[in-house]
Amino acid sequence: MQVTVTSADGLKRELSVQVPASDLEARVNAKLDEMKNSVRLKGFRPGKVPVAHLRKTFGKQVMSEVIQEAVGTTSQQALDEQALRPAQQPEINLEGEIAPVVEGKADLTYKMTFEIIPPFEMTDFAKLEVERPVAEVAEGDVEEALQRLAENQKNYEPKAEGAAAEEGDLLTIDFIGRIDGVAFEGGTAADAKLEIGSGRFIPGFEDQLKGAKAGDKLEVKVTFPADYGAENLAGKDAVFEVTVKEVQCPAEAKVDDEFAKRFGFDALDKLRDAMREQIKSDFTRMSRMHLKRALLDALDAAHSFELPPSMVEQEFTQIWSQFEHELQHQGKTAADLEEPEEKIRDEYRKIAERRVRLGLVLAEVGEKNKISVTEQELSQSLAERARQFPGQERQVYEFYQRNPQAIAELRAPIFEEKVIDFITELAKITDKTVSRDELFADPDADEHDHDHDHGHHHHDHDHDHDHGHDHNHDHGEATPAKKKAAAKPKAEGEEKKPAAKKAAPKKKKED
Repeated sequence: MQVTVTSADGLKRELSVQVPASDLEARVNAKLDEMKNSVRLKGFRPGKVPVAHLRKTFGKQVMSEVIQEAVGTTSQQALDEQALRPAQQPEINLEGEIAPVVEGKADLTYKMTFEIIPPFEMTDFAKLEVERPVAEVAEGDVEEALQRLAENQKNYEPKAEGAAAEEGDLLTIDFIGRIDGVAFEGGTAADAKLEIGSGRFIPGFEDQLKGAKAGDKLEVKVTFPADYGAENLAGKDAVFEVTVKEVQCPAEAKVDDEFAKRFGFDALDKLRDAMREQIKSDFTRMSRMHLKRALLDALDAAHSFELPPSMVEQEFTQIWSQFEHELQHQGKTAADLEEPEEKIRDEYRKIAERRVRLGLVLAEVGEKNKISVTEQELSQSLAERARQFPGQERQVYEFYQRNPQAIAELRAPIFEEKVIDFITELAKITDKTVSRDELFADPDADEHDHDHDHGHHHHDHDHDHDHGHDHNHDHGEATPAKKKAAAKPKAEGEEKKPAAKKAAPKKKKED
């Protein structure tokens, strides 16, 4: 094999690789020799097919396979020989006519075009000075958490006889719904529970029950929404005969030992201790998030080097596509925003550059310090992922088994967290006591022009060009939705009304 560097412009490289026909012939002979013992041909006993006959029958097919394999192996050897690390999968173009090569009459020659990962000097991590905000768990935090827990466990008690129903009260009702005097399917229920103000029934139904008392019988007149799920009811006026059987009001939740037993604790003190540990864990998680953000900022500021244009462009394209998708979701375009499109593009390009820069730095730290993701860590991550889909665990495992890229996306954040841990051990970390509110403050409110999303997707780089370097990581940057408030999409499902709102006023199934 002969390797020639035909172009070296900045980070761009072009190699010419020539594989002698004799090498290809040797590979073909080896394959045919292997086939001799397994191939079955009419007129020949197993293992007795002459190689010459195999060549005549399968020669071109085998040579085509050999050429593909040769390109794969020799391209990697060429990179190793030149000590080059491609930033992305090299582009390979065969040169000359392929027919003579397949016929064994010409050498295989191809060109590899790619950008290299730039050499850069790693900063001394011991010189990085970063603050880590920490907050102590106060007893007030624990009591507040207990009260929230109690509020979520709503209890009701009967109101005094003759008391009128108010917002937040729970009514037990029977009802029959009619359209044009005819009862319709799904419009009748007995002992239905209705919390006034919950919005679980069609618009206007709950409001008309305010002031009702136990034993009252009344008519509730409503109009089904035009977009109602059942076409035969959409937009129709309906009258419901409602009988109020009981009116209950929220009961003050008693946070005591009996309350704790509902959650599997012997006594309130045990529940309180568990809540304290949970809050402490939340505080620790937020402290780490801020620390990681600060470390990434420090790393970004400490490194400046030329970036592979193709990597930046790929990252930018991904960011911009997401941004446009979010705008489209809202029925908008970049022209509808306050800032000029070109300015937004420039901001996102800077984000792309930051992501690529930090990706290369973290990958280099991991490689030089032999940081990798173990199979046990990967298996644990996959198991956690599968648990997110109860009843579909097997399909989740099968999906990841079939998709190496999906496995890489599981490995990426684990790798990045391990690299961050490594740097944290070396950097000078100073704890700064802050309040709980400061610890959980919205990152958008600080001096940084970017919001740290902390959904880092980083790849464990082994610098094998067959795997490429897909730097799809956030590294503290805002997603387009957060970066531009005007383009912020609704929460998933926000634009859809709950199914219960589109049902006839009957008891909503408990979740």
